[in-house]
Order: sequence, then C-alpha cells, then structure tokens
Amino acid sequence: MPRPLVSDTSGPARLYDVTVATSMPHLEENLRYAVSRTQRCLTREDLAAAFPVLQQPPLAGCKLHEQITDEATIAYVLLCENSSGTTGTATWQIGDRHIRGTLDVTLGGKNMTFSQRLTGRLIGTCPSQ
Repeated sequence: MPRPLVSDTSGPARLYDVTVATSMPHLEENLRYAVSRTQRCLTREDLAAAFPVLQQPPLAGCKLHEQITDEATIAYVLLCENSSGTTGTATWQIGDRHIRGTLDVTLGGKNMTFSQRLTGRLIGTCPSQ
C-alpha cells in the first residue's frame, strides 16, 4: 500500500518544492501576478494555513475551515471573525507526487478579488527536528 502524499497529523511531514502564484486582477497588467518558490515541510494539517497571503493584515482574523474531504480533494471555506464581509474558498488536489491548492478571496466592502495558487512537487521526507 503506497504512503499518502500529504502525511496525516500523526505522520512525518513531507518535503515539497513549492511554487506560490498570486493573481490580483484589479491591478495594472504588470502588477497582477507575483510568483515565488521555496521548499516547505507539510502535513495534511498544515494545508489550511499554507497560503502565505493568509498572514497578511487584510486577512487578520480569517481562517480556513475544512468542509469536504475525500482521498484526492480537501475543500475549505474562509471564515473571518471580524465580520468584514470578506469571503473565500480553498481547494487542495492531492496526487501521487504533487499537491495543488487554490485560494479564492473576495475582500468585503472593497469589491476586490484575488487568488493564490500553490503547487508542490514531492521531494522526500523532512529532516528530523
């Protein structure tokens, strides 16, 4: 039986080569997209907080809460405790050697939307801490 790509909370974290692409369609053409790349250790539990944009001040108090899960897909809804009208959803697709997550957000009161996509290629297990 093959090991799951994203380990569960009791298993060791897996190391991924991660690309993060942020798309902000309301900005001018040359400012709409930002891309970064890094290596990250992730478990299944980490996926709800894996989107870097969730750490930004406009989303303070917002967290992803798991709604639907099956073997290959995990879906979340964005809930904000400050009731700013900000809404969003996220979905993770889990494959044999890759993961792909998409977060779509509408900022309340500003009629502004953006998305952030993470793609990860499995590199191996994480070093012991």
